[in-house]
Amino acid sequence: MSTKERIVEEALTLFSSRGYQGTSVKNIAEAVGIKDSSLYKHFKSKKEIFETIVEEMARRMEAMSHTFGLPDDTSMEEAAIAYGGITENELVELSKKVFLFYLQDPFAGRFRRMLTIEQYRDQEIAAVYRKIYMEDSIRYQTVLFGEMIRQGVFSGTDARAMAVNFYAPIFFLLNKYDGGDSNVEDGLEELERQVREFVRIYQK
Repeated sequence: MSTKERIVEEALTLFSSRGYQGTSVKNIAEAVGIKDSSLYKHFKSKKEIFETIVEEMARRMEAMSHTFGLPDDTSMEEAAIAYGGITENELVELSKKVFLFYLQDPFAGRFRRMLTIEQYRDQEIAAVYRKIYMEDSIRYQTVLFGEMIRQGVFSGTDARAMAVNFYAPIFFLLNKYDGGDSNVEDGLEELERQVREFVRIYQK
C-alpha cells in the first residue's frame, strides 16, 4: 500500500469514528506515521482526502456491480429484461450479496458510518449521504420498475412508490444490523422475507 493509499485508509478510519469535523490533518498524519508536511505532499487539504474517499467508494460500488452482474443504467430496457428474467430465488440471493457488501465490506462500512456521523454537522456531507444512500437508489429503481411495468413484468402504477417499498426495508435492515453484536444471519432472513413479499405483491 502506497503512502497515499495509507492516508486514505487511516483518514476513513478516523472519520468513521471521530467524524470528519473531529479529525485533524495532524491526527491523520500521526495515524499514518508521517509528518504533517509529508501528508501535504499527497493531498492539499483534508477536504481533498474526503473527496478522494468518496471517489474511491464510487469505484468500489461500480466494481461490486460488475462482480455481481448488476445491469447498469445505460439501457433501462435491457436492465428490465435482465431482472425480469431471473427467478425469485436468484433475486433473493442477489439482494443478499449486495446487502452483505454494504454491511460487511470494511471500506463500505466505514464510509457509511462516516457519512452517518457527520450528516448533522456538515451540509455538504449530508448531501453526499442523501445522494448515495437515498436519491440515487430510488431514482434508479423508479426508472427500472417503471420499465418493468411497461414490459409487463410487474403490476402496479406508481414506480416510485414501488422503489421506496423495495429499498426502504433494505436501508432499515442495513442500519439495524450494523453492529458488532448483530446477528447477520437474522438480517439475511429478514431481508429474504422482504424481497419475497415484494415479489408476491408486484410480480405478475
